[in-house]
Amino acid sequence: MARNSTDFAVVGGGVLGCLITREILARTPDASVVLLERDAVGSGASRRSAGLHFPRGSSERVRAMAAYSQDHYAALKAARPELPVHRLDMTVIADASQEARLRETYLPEAKLRPVAEVAGGIARVPEGKAAWEGDGCQYADVHALTQLLARDLRRTAEFREGVAVTGLSSGPGAVELALGTGDTLTAGHVVLAPGPWLAAPAWRDLVAPLGARVKKIVALHIEVPPAPGDRAVVFQDEDAFLLPYHERGHWLFSYTCQEWDVDPDTLPTGISAADRREALDVLARYAAQLADRCVSGRVFCDAYGPGMQPLVRPLTDDGRLVFAGAANGSGYRLAPAIAAETAGLLPLPSQRKDAA
Repeated sequence: MARNSTDFAVVGGGVLGCLITREILARTPDASVVLLERDAVGSGASRRSAGLHFPRGSSERVRAMAAYSQDHYAALKAARPELPVHRLDMTVIADASQEARLRETYLPEAKLRPVAEVAGGIARVPEGKAAWEGDGCQYADVHALTQLLARDLRRTAEFREGVAVTGLSSGPGAVELALGTGDTLTAGHVVLAPGPWLAAPAWRDLVAPLGARVKKIVALHIEVPPAPGDRAVVFQDEDAFLLPYHERGHWLFSYTCQEWDVDPDTLPTGISAADRREALDVLARYAAQLADRCVSGRVFCDAYGPGMQPLVRPLTDDGRLVFAGAANGSGYRLAPAIAAETAGLLPLPSQRKDAA
């Protein structure tokens, strides 16, 4: 029988919502937790995520979050070797004069070391640029990982898929959630992890003061099979990358699209001529030979916080309603750290009770 009250409700069933639920239960195994997802678990940004983890950060906080998440995923993979998380070498290409800044941006664990060219020859190093090889990179099938996390969590948490939250009312001692099914759920605390759905009517007015915005994300699929040992190639100055999707049998090219304030419910999910043109303009600087193999791709969006900083904030004075997200296209990469920060705002023990 479905609950009509719970200790914690987590709204959003992407990788972040699942890791927040996991973090809550790792600290308080006896807590009751309900995870609510408007669609199917992992069907939003998590389904379309490239799933690439770089050992880097644009600020001290993000670098600390990247390091935490890197260790967290490594521990998960060690405990569960079957998880779809795959180690990957990387090459970083950046302006030759910016080496000092590059080393500040990347974690020490990256162990950046200069090289003359990109191994495998998939990309060239243009004049004025330099290349460094590095460690600590990995990628995941984020949708599959989210499904596995959800499968494990169903033993201890209640899942409600295809159930939209249509209203939120925070009162003395609890938060009341009105649901699209006509039911009402009362929770001691609520975590909103809605991904790019910042403007959902139930929480639009609560979230708006945070200043987060939604940006379109575009990646091209390059129909060239990666060779064993091919590595990710990061174009640091353009904030773009080539990812060898070994498990899928093709490459992915992600570049920074600058189309802001899009609606995830109305955004076309197909590649447009303008999308392809913008992507190829960047790709041509490094790997023009791949242009005619860029025949497909993926389009979606994500939430971005002010100053490119993820947002983990209470939305009410009593702290019963917390927002977590706006990870700037790095939802998978920073999810474990965001989950830990979120737990720190809830009435939970400071330490996890599990080992993984």
